[in-house]
Amino acid sequence: MTNNRLLPYLLIAPATVFLVLLFVVPLVQTIALAFMDNGVASLTNFRKMAGDLNFGLSIGNTFLLVLAVIPLQICMALVMAMMIQKMDKGRDLVLWIWIIPLGISDLAAGLVWLAILQDRGYVNTVLNMLGLVDGPVNWLSYEAPVSLFVGVVLAEVWRATAIVLVILVAGLQLIPKEYGEAAEIFGAGPWTRFRKITLPLLKPSIQSALILRTVLAFEVFAVVYALSGRNFPVLVGEAYAWQHVNQNNGVAAVYAILVMAISLAATVIYIRALRTPPEMQP
Repeated sequence: MTNNRLLPYLLIAPATVFLVLLFVVPLVQTIALAFMDNGVASLTNFRKMAGDLNFGLSIGNTFLLVLAVIPLQICMALVMAMMIQKMDKGRDLVLWIWIIPLGISDLAAGLVWLAILQDRGYVNTVLNMLGLVDGPVNWLSYEAPVSLFVGVVLAEVWRATAIVLVILVAGLQLIPKEYGEAAEIFGAGPWTRFRKITLPLLKPSIQSALILRTVLAFEVFAVVYALSGRNFPVLVGEAYAWQHVNQNNGVAAVYAILVMAISLAATVIYIRALRTPPEMQP
C-alpha cells in the first residue's frame, strides 16, 4: 500500500527536479540579482531601468506590437481553421503548408523578411520594375517608423500564426459534429452555428492560444533585432543590450522580471475573462 501511494510522486519526481533546476533556481537567482548592487540589497537597478532612455519607448513598442499582432493572429488562425474544417480533400496538405513557418526559427524568419524589405530587397525590386519608385526605399529605417513597425508586424504574424492555427484546429476536432447538425436541423444558419455553438465550445482553445502567443509576443526579440536592430526598442531587446552591451547583469535582470510580471498578469486576465464552465467544455 505504501508503495502504491508513493508511485505518483515518484513518477512526477523527474519532471519536478527538471523544473526546479531549470526554472525555479534561475528565477530565484534573477530576482536576487535584480535587488543587489555590489553585493548590497538595493533598488539601484530599478532606478537605472526607469532612467533608461529607451525604457518608456520599449514598453510602448512592446505593448503596441502585442496589441497589433495578437488580434490579427487569432482572427487569421480562426478563419484558416474553419476553412480547413470545411475541406473534404487536401486538408492535411493545406494544413502542412500553412504550418511550415513553425519549423523556422525567430532569427531566420527575421532574416527572411529583411531580405524582402531591405533597400535592395524584393519589395523594392518589384516596385522599381513597375515604376512605382525611383530608387531603393529604406522601409526599415528609424526615419520611417510606420513602415518599420508594419514590417515587424508582418514578420511576426507570418512566423507565429501557425502556432495559433494548430491549437484551434485541435480544438475544432474536439467539438462533436452532432451539435452543429442538430442546430442545422432546427434552421440555424452557418453564422448562427458558428457564433452560438462553435465559438463558445472553442473558448478553451482560444484561451490557450491567447496565453501562449501573448507570453511569446512580450518576449519577442530575434525578429525585431534582425529587422531593425535597436531602431525599434522592445523590452527583451533592452534586457539583451544591458546584459551584453552595457555589461550590467542587474538591470538586465530587472527587465527580465518586468517581462515575467507582465506575462503573468496577461495570463491571469485571460484565465478570468475566458473562464469556461465545465458543462460548456467539449
